[in-house]
Amino acid sequence: MRRMSVSTAIAAGAVLVLAGPAAAHVSIDPGEAEQGGYATVNFKVPNERDDASTIKLEVTLPTDHPLTSVMPQPVPGWDVKVEKATLDTPIDSHGEKITEAASKVTWSGGKIEPGTFQQFPVSMGALPEDADQLVFKAVQTYDSDEVVRWIEVPEEGAEEPEHPAPVLALEPAEDGGHGGAGDDADDAANGDETEPAAAEGDDGADDTAADDESSSDTTARTLGIVGIVLGAGGVAFGVLSRRRGAGGSSAAQ
Repeated sequence: MRRMSVSTAIAAGAVLVLAGPAAAHVSIDPGEAEQGGYATVNFKVPNERDDASTIKLEVTLPTDHPLTSVMPQPVPGWDVKVEKATLDTPIDSHGEKITEAASKVTWSGGKIEPGTFQQFPVSMGALPEDADQLVFKAVQTYDSDEVVRWIEVPEEGAEEPEHPAPVLALEPAEDGGHGGAGDDADDAANGDETEPAAAEGDDGADDTAADDESSSDTTARTLGIVGIVLGAGGVAFGVLSRRRGAGGSSAAQ
């Protein structure tokens, strides 16, 4: 049993050792976005070395599907530079002809210490509608002058390469994502009637007002009758009081 436990521990350790380098590559998070839209992604850079710090990251943007908008978010302690390149074929964006697009983003001046990682956020778009992924080749430089190139494109169904490039998967945009006023417009176009409901509500209000008015009239009449009765009673009581008073005076005489 002891031999089996030792063997199992050694095997588990070997798996972790082998899996460690494969999992510690430069990656993109989240790993997917919608086609045709804009997305904010993070280039996640772990430090794989125990005796050196990462001091620079270069990310090359795809040229087959150029991005007209690339805006890095400032990262404390790091300088960022966005390079542009002239497009072989100009593209249209919102009626405007675009002749150049961002080609590379470089972060430098900071440090990623051993045992830590750093994220570099970038807002980008518009993402292509005719592609299922974008590949961002990255180059990681250490202060020991070592350069690691994460530029190998993963192939579907094949084993992950030793230095895979970050890949952003593109999914079709979800239907009905706009909703809101569009749904109301569709209802109107389909002949759905909303005005009658409002009219019915007005009739109900009129009926309620009429009922209230009728109730007020009934109450007023009732109070009027009660007042008359009380008034008549008061007169009768006065007459009787006078008669009793007159009778008492006669008896005294």
